[in-house]
Amino acid sequence: MSQMQNVEKALREMILGLEVGPGERLTERWIESRFGASRTPVRAALLRLETEGLICRDGRGWMVSPINLAELEQIAVYREAVEVAAVRLTAALADRSAVDVIEAMLDSCDTATPREEWHRVGMDFHIELARLSGNEFLFRAVRDAMTRLSRARWLEVRDEAALGRAWSEHHAILAAVRAGDADAAAARLSAHIVGSRDRLVTSLHNDRRGLRARGFAVVAA
Repeated sequence: MSQMQNVEKALREMILGLEVGPGERLTERWIESRFGASRTPVRAALLRLETEGLICRDGRGWMVSPINLAELEQIAVYREAVEVAAVRLTAALADRSAVDVIEAMLDSCDTATPREEWHRVGMDFHIELARLSGNEFLFRAVRDAMTRLSRARWLEVRDEAALGRAWSEHHAILAAVRAGDADAAAARLSAHIVGSRDRLVTSLHNDRRGLRARGFAVVAA
């Protein structure tokens, strides 16, 4: 792995894990010192993360992108379009046994599972379900959307009731796919995405003051 890739990977993990919070400023000098990297690979890594929407320009420097409530609304519309298209393709497959792997992934989480793993599995559910469609473009679209949602969803996994609801809905979606019922799978997935968006945006909006107190920037537009 190149120096640029190492810096990019490490910074992405720090941002998605909220080790550096939304709105926090970054300097190339600090990144160079933190990772023992030279200026050129650091700048290349920052440009890659900018294309993912994880960081943005801040004058002559950089800043971890604030969590944008309007963007979350837009991503939900995008997700509904691409994920529903993907799940319809998956439900129409002659061999749908691969959904068992995704279900086992969900079942691996229990009360002793760290929140970090719940977060990862919740993300992977949507990504892997799209992968089963066999459409590379839909798969990449879902993966990109879930990456952009990662930080906001990380805040959501603090809510045990929300986690339980999400897992129940995930299982219901898989049941419809396993049965080959594309209409039911699409309807359940659509309702899940819209419901998750509404709960997440409401939660973040209501908790904006508390998040600001922790140094996290949440904007409405």
